[in-house]
Parts: sequence; structure tokens; C-alpha cells
Amino acid sequence: MNSILMIFLDGVGIGKKDFEYNPFFKYNFKTFKNIFGDTPSLENSTLFQNECFLFPTDANLGVDGLPQSGTGQASLFCGFNAPKYVGKHYGPYPYTTTIPILKEKNILVHFYKKHKSGFFANAYPKLFFDYLKSGRSRLSVTTLTCKIAEIRLNKVSDVRKGKAITAELTNERWNKRLGYNLPVIKPATAARRLLRIAKKFKFTLFEYYLSDHLGHLRLAKEFERLFIEMDQFLFTLISEFDKKNITLIVCSDHGNLEDLSTKSHTRNPGLTITAGKYAEKIFNEVRDISQIKSSILKYCK
Repeated sequence: MNSILMIFLDGVGIGKKDFEYNPFFKYNFKTFKNIFGDTPSLENSTLFQNECFLFPTDANLGVDGLPQSGTGQASLFCGFNAPKYVGKHYGPYPYTTTIPILKEKNILVHFYKKHKSGFFANAYPKLFFDYLKSGRSRLSVTTLTCKIAEIRLNKVSDVRKGKAITAELTNERWNKRLGYNLPVIKPATAARRLLRIAKKFKFTLFEYYLSDHLGHLRLAKEFERLFIEMDQFLFTLISEFDKKNITLIVCSDHGNLEDLSTKSHTRNPGLTITAGKYAEKIFNEVRDISQIKSSILKYCK
């Protein structure tokens, strides 16, 4: 089975070669150095080595202002220019008029409905399900899509069984902040668990949102630890996935984390990495975030 494993990193772009404000240079990001031999920058934004490709992907989409998550993620997952459709960049939640498109055109919905083989690997705590039951509906693009398309969301029981992953990878934050007693795992273990899950489905999506929170410096006291955990997770994924049968895509909706001189998003290009079976073909075709979906479906329908 030709499978796609998509890792969505919220708010990660390619920025300047800056050892003070670009953490990918400041903390010597292992994934970039060990896999690609260098750290990407605006001056050196395309890297490829060992059939792995790292390249910039336009998130501005011809619209003025700072890209936002609502329209950025709709563009990425649904394959259309959401900011142009809406008339502006909008977020963090989906713009009202894009919601029907999320239900019908989201790539996760395509694989879930058409092939019965699409899977959203994130798990959610009881607090989130209580939020849904309360009738409130301010949800991210991915969670709203699952809700309106009736795609099952994973629970803590799925984490315990190794069938899903918490968004923060290690379970530690769930234990400390939400009162769970989950085994604390290493980022590499989370990566290997995700790789096992991906073997069962034609399309698997995992969303890592803490990268955007780090960029906004909401997690300043935890910054270095979480940044290193993200690095270890990505390095393990790219190093150990099944290159013959899986195409791995790491992508983002807008810049943010790559420039800590500001707490806002940036107009830098989004970071995209492809590796595996159709990596080079996707690398050759994708120039902006709205083209990622169509390129995936071209080779893995």
C-alpha cells in the first residue's frame, strides 16, 4: 500500500540566518544538520540529501497581511486559496464561509470517506470532549473538520493502547496539567508509535501545534525542552520511516517560530519537507501551501 504520513507543524517557516532570533540556528536543530547537512534560511532555503527534500512553500498566497491559521490550514488541507476566497488572512479559527469546504474537500475526509483508510492520530483529553458537549464550537481546522465530517476523535484510552498520540508527544503535559497518569514517553518513542500507526492506513495526519505556541512565546519557560523534543521527534520519523512504501510530508501553514524577534506570525515561506516514495515529485510540483493536497492526490489517490 502506498501511504502518506503528513506531519502538520503549526507556525514554522524558513527565516533568516540569525543565531539570536532564529532558534533553528541558535539550538543547532539536529534534524536539519543530520538529515540535510545544513540549516535552511532565506538565503539557502532549498536543501536535499539522501532522497529527502526541504523547501520553502509560499503561505502568503498573494494576499496582504500576516498569514493566519484559519485560512492557512484550510488552504493546506483543502487545496484552495482560502485567503483569496475570504478576502483576507483569517484565524486562528476557520472562517465561516470556508466550513462547507472543510467538510467536503479536506484531504483527511477524502481518504476517510473514499478509501475508509484515513486516520487523524492526535488524541484529545476528556476536557475537550466536555467542551464539545457544552455546545461551544470554536475549534481548529482539523478538529472542526473531524466533527462536521463525523470522523472519530481519539481519546485517552487510545493513548494508553498505543493507538494515538497526544499533541505534545510525551504525555508529560497531560499528566501535569490535566491530572492523568500516563506513561511518560520519549519523543522518539512517540515517533515510532506514529510510524506503526501509519502502516495501517493510506493516509495518516498528525498535528503538532506547540510549535506555534513556542513562536508566540506562550511557553517561554518550557521553550528549550519542547523545541528539543520536537527536533528528536522529527529526526526519528525521517530517519526510520519506510521509504519504499510511505511518502512523508512535513508542512506548515505560516511562519512564526523561525523569528523570535516578534511574537506575531511572519510572511516568511512555510517549511516543507518531503521524503520517501513520491518525495521528489511533490518537491518539483509544490510552490505554495494550496498545492500540497493536489500533489498528494496525484500520486496517492
